[in-house]
Amino acid sequence: MSDSLTSTLTSYYDEVPYESHPFPQTAIEHLEALAFLFGLDAPPPATARVLELGCAAGGNLIPFAARHPEATALGLDLSKVQVEQGVGAVSRAGLSNIELRAFNLADVDASFGQFDYIVCHGVYSWVPGPVQDAILRICSENLAPNGVAYVSYNVYPGWKAREIVRDAMILRGGLRDTPEEKLSYARGMLEFLEQSARPDSVLKKTLEETMPIVRGSSGYYLLHEFLEPCNAPCYFKEFVARADANGLSYLADAEPSTMFVQNYGEKVREPLLRECGGSQILMEQYLDFLVNRTFRQTLLVKRGRAADIRYRLDPARVQGLEFAGVFTPEDGTTLTLDASEQCCNALRTLKVTLRLPVHKAAAQMLDAHYPASVSVQALVGSVVAATGEPPASVERVVMSMLEELLILGAVRIRRAPVRAATQVSALPLALPFVRSAPGLALSAGSSVSVCNQWHESVSLSALERCLLPLLDGTHSHDMLADYLAAEVRADRLRFVQNDKPLTDHSALKEFALKQVELGLRDLRRKALLVA
Repeated sequence: MSDSLTSTLTSYYDEVPYESHPFPQTAIEHLEALAFLFGLDAPPPATARVLELGCAAGGNLIPFAARHPEATALGLDLSKVQVEQGVGAVSRAGLSNIELRAFNLADVDASFGQFDYIVCHGVYSWVPGPVQDAILRICSENLAPNGVAYVSYNVYPGWKAREIVRDAMILRGGLRDTPEEKLSYARGMLEFLEQSARPDSVLKKTLEETMPIVRGSSGYYLLHEFLEPCNAPCYFKEFVARADANGLSYLADAEPSTMFVQNYGEKVREPLLRECGGSQILMEQYLDFLVNRTFRQTLLVKRGRAADIRYRLDPARVQGLEFAGVFTPEDGTTLTLDASEQCCNALRTLKVTLRLPVHKAAAQMLDAHYPASVSVQALVGSVVAATGEPPASVERVVMSMLEELLILGAVRIRRAPVRAATQVSALPLALPFVRSAPGLALSAGSSVSVCNQWHESVSLSALERCLLPLLDGTHSHDMLADYLAAEVRADRLRFVQNDKPLTDHSALKEFALKQVELGLRDLRRKALLVA
């Protein structure tokens, strides 16, 4: 990459830093579980060595290091500004197992050693060809023999239409001096085209699909997605071929529900199974055309491991996973252990219809324990106790149910139990990294989010922000209520009762206790309390 292009790319991220936060689809625990699901054993995250290429300010890597003190993590990014921000965050968190470094990815070599997991999210499509080559080289040469690499990138055919929008934005905004001017002029161009395009034109249809994204996205996203000098989408098959040339094989998508042809209906399933002749890659390329896909999140492994990959789910592998899920009856009632159909809201806004008592008992246990995970053995035992049905029969039905939910994407999986609390304890505990998160003080701003046990960014209410720093396992509910009451008396926190501020100090403690109960319940459900 030329020095001028390097300087240009660096300036984009120095002037408008990319928001640095966790991406749950890149969670190392998630990658380990997916590798296991499809036939491969990967290193345990608790002691893994992890490399992130394009780490920004470490928002995706720091929470992993905090969850696993025995693991080691290295993050590299071209932007010194973002790395400096991340180094400050690492220092505030008191972590010694993570390093963030300003570094050109093209210069990574064998001296860096090998890593069990390599993550490269939101970088590959936004850098020139030689750096793309370097990313795949690193994923090959610096990946441990049984390691897993994750690379995300923009893909065709979906990006064919978005390129029209990008070209129009660059035409008017690309040559402006400041990021603010670039965005202002680029948005103006799209508004002009939206008003002027012929109703029956390709441009009009493209704008109808893209303008909601443009209007609903932050400035930093639009600048980096549409106005950077580099944005090179490709077809999935092309990326896989390029990875193969570097000694890497396709393992899976980070969202595995997209891989299963049965999710696309019988009219799609049978023709594609005949057409693709057992080729997972060819089938997924066809599916990309079918859904006009714009973005992929690909898991890669060393080519020598390809022969062990299995896309037909193995019951023994499914039994070796931990599961988590939510199942809330759509009509607001509770699940009844009978043969009546009940439609439930599940994860990812999916709808799941439960018909058998065994299905409902399994859903009840998963929902009651969420966000903690449950082993198959524990799930079967719970269902046997709830229904009184024979263990062998229950296991068969539960296994079939879990496989269907896996294919649909309605459950989360892990290899090791998730440490989230299944109930609120008398002395609630949150991870130190969460308790010391920057911005928890109410004076720090109107909103703040933290990373939970599922590597998700979750927003916090004012009440939750007050409680979290005290959740070190030594404060009882009564002590937490006393603290909240003192904050109200000091006018740093306000309680509202019947739409009016609570001013009766004699009722303050009782009201504070109720708020503690509500706040802790919500923190548990957000996977911020640990067992």
